[in-house]
Amino acid sequence: MSNERPLTTGEIADLCHVHLRTALQWIHDGKLKAYRTPGNHSRVKVEDFIGFLKQYNMPIPETLSGRGNSRKVLIVDDDENMVSSMRRLFKKEPHFEIEAAFDGFEAGIKLLLFKPDLVILDMKMPGMNGYEVAQKIKHSANCEHTKIIGVSAYFEDIDKERLREVGVECCFDKPFNPGELIEKAKEMLAA
Repeated sequence: MSNERPLTTGEIADLCHVHLRTALQWIHDGKLKAYRTPGNHSRVKVEDFIGFLKQYNMPIPETLSGRGNSRKVLIVDDDENMVSSMRRLFKKEPHFEIEAAFDGFEAGIKLLLFKPDLVILDMKMPGMNGYEVAQKIKHSANCEHTKIIGVSAYFEDIDKERLREVGVECCFDKPFNPGELIEKAKEMLAA
């Protein structure tokens, strides 16, 4: 979920105020999930470390609080004003990391690099439309847990049904209530 730099065993020992051997033992015992580098060093993803701390009721260091908890939202819309207003809306909320794409092709690139938890997807875009983007998201192995909210100024009931068939969980008609969009996003990401 995260593209953050992994932690070294020395950093983990420092953050937990324990000896390096203790951190290595946690990894050896399988309590702390880690991977090995080609140089045979252990590295731990930030989200795995935070999960370990929570599991063992250990305090999360201030330097990590908020990290590992943020949710990634990709806004895909060809209308720059709409993207700008949605970006401002989500930035007001804590724990959201926002990226934007202005067409289906750019969305595909951002899906691979940003790995969003949620995509807010305009259905009526030139080129690759929202239906095609939604299908690609749902058929991509890297995006199997990605949630999708469809937005459009021209939804018909048949459109909404078609979207559900391709895996879009929720639809909003433009213009929509910003508060309702945020609440729905939080609800979907909490599941």
